[in-house]
Amino acid sequence: MLEKLMPKSDEFFDDFDAQCAVTVEGARMLHALLSDYKDVATRVQALKDVEHRGDEVTHAAFNRLHQQFITPFDRGQIHSLLSRIDDVLDLTNAAAARLQYYEIESSLPDATELARLLVLCTEKVREVVAALRLIKQPEQILAGVKEIKRLESEADEALRAGLGRLFKSGVDPLTVIKWKEIYDLIEMATDKCQDVGNVIEGVVLEHS
Repeated sequence: MLEKLMPKSDEFFDDFDAQCAVTVEGARMLHALLSDYKDVATRVQALKDVEHRGDEVTHAAFNRLHQQFITPFDRGQIHSLLSRIDDVLDLTNAAAARLQYYEIESSLPDATELARLLVLCTEKVREVVAALRLIKQPEQILAGVKEIKRLESEADEALRAGLGRLFKSGVDPLTVIKWKEIYDLIEMATDKCQDVGNVIEGVVLEHS
């Protein structure tokens, strides 16, 4: 059924791939910053530049969605997929920006761990999104979606544990508030990765 609806070009899939590429790049940059905390302003700006590139890709993809009559699957699903991938990079950028805005002086291991899990989530999202081109192999795609959900659950647990340590650390309340927001933003980015997985799961179950 899906093959009959496929446009002749792979432009939508190219858009998804481009979105995922910049999203992985942004997540890796955040993790690298938290792992080696120096040159913060420069590196935060570099990540912001990546986020702007992602916005350009998303904008072009939305324009294509409005202009092209034939789409590879439901327009609403395409819109949701583009939006959720964009959300991941937006939240990643927001977490990095807070490091600069709040004048965070040094990183924390729990923030680095959350960023590591975000990298793994975005890499798996990229893999699963790329596999949409192989819609006749639903098992591979659904296995990837399951792994995204597992990683998101791991990030949930890392957030809870990290917040517990943060609240018991004895640092001043304002610092706790700053770091809690940063932790939450990174974990929310992993939530959006799971949202991407949920959209893809729906596509696969409908069309496989």
